[in-house]
Amino acid sequence: MKKKIVIIDGQGGRIGSMLIERIRSDKAMSDRKYVIYAIGTNSIAASAMIKAGADFGAAGENPAVINCRDADIIIGPLGILAADSLLGEITPAMAVAVGQSPAQKILLPINKCGNYVVGTQNIPIPELIEMTVDTINNVTKDN
Repeated sequence: MKKKIVIIDGQGGRIGSMLIERIRSDKAMSDRKYVIYAIGTNSIAASAMIKAGADFGAAGENPAVINCRDADIIIGPLGILAADSLLGEITPAMAVAVGQSPAQKILLPINKCGNYVVGTQNIPIPELIEMTVDTINNVTKDN
């Protein structure tokens, strides 16, 4: 059975697009045992992630809430757990849906929008993407 990866991103969808492109190019994931759902907090972000290779995509609060319910992995910037983050694009319902989901959560420590993770470094986004793909492979290794 294929694993459901939900990638949530906002604004222009750059981080989500980079993640999708990198996941699609990863040799360990080349058997496409993953289905990627791109959830944009707006239509621009969703469109960018669909163009990057997501299997499905949608924009807005309701798609985020619905798709978090049965996700195996949720990936996005740290702000997807905090209402009103990503310049206000994460609604309280979206943050709750991510937080309450039984999915593994892989969060990129983007120290913006008032959310800071103490002990992290300012790592360039491409390096965070590589670390994220490694984490996906590690959390799904035994499944």
